[in-house]
Amino acid sequence: MVRIIVFSTCASESEARKIATELLKRRLVAGVNILPISSFYWWKRKIRHGPESLLIMKTRAELVGKLQATVSKLHSYEVPEIISVKIDEGLPAYLRWIDDETCAKAPRKNSA
Repeated sequence: MVRIIVFSTCASESEARKIATELLKRRLVAGVNILPISSFYWWKRKIRHGPESLLIMKTRAELVGKLQATVSKLHSYEVPEIISVKIDEGLPAYLRWIDDETCAKAPRKNSA
């Protein structure tokens, strides 16, 4: 099974939280981190900059199409950043957690 980390930037923390929550509800991701960042980039032939919220999402490669469609639908940007990198190594228990939490199944109660 191929696991990936997907990155996406959002205009605000509230938008990032909305997207993260929906992806979790649909079990398209096992977990999401949201970080405040300062972005500098080219857009429409000008250099732009401003605050954004970065989503760091853990999932399986086979779900990336559905994840991209969901993020694109909920996102405020004309062209949202949705890029991924393969996870080459990881703690086996953590990788199993990604697999377990992104499978289509009924949510289980938190045992913590």
